[in-house]
Amino acid sequence: MKNTMPQNENEWKEKLSPEAFEVLRLGKTEAPHSGKYTYVKDDGVYRCAACGAQLFSSDTKFDSGSGWPSFDDALPEAVEIREDNSHGMRRSEVICAQCKSHLGHVFDDGPKETTGKRYCINSVCLDLESQEKKKK
Repeated sequence: MKNTMPQNENEWKEKLSPEAFEVLRLGKTEAPHSGKYTYVKDDGVYRCAACGAQLFSSDTKFDSGSGWPSFDDALPEAVEIREDNSHGMRRSEVICAQCKSHLGHVFDDGPKETTGKRYCINSVCLDLESQEKKKK
């Protein structure tokens, strides 16, 4: 099977929209309250918009009021955390474990009844694979 993952930034630039490239590959941030998944409550799995890897379950999504989609946990081994000291701040950057694209940041101000984490993720970095909830 041929590897279809872009091998350099020029290939990423060809594959992604200009906004997605700016955020996913250059670490920019979309404007708050502008993303298509900020207020979505559909069931499913959120995948990396760059490579398609599964990142977050809709079961972990919550309304943080921050203006970006927020999750209290990532799927196992789906993301990596890196220190980010840009913009005069000390933060923890969230990247896709598979393609190493920037997704957002994680903070320790999430729901205390779960993980206490708030994965603050840019909508442009996500694709929702919707699933109908099974009725019991």
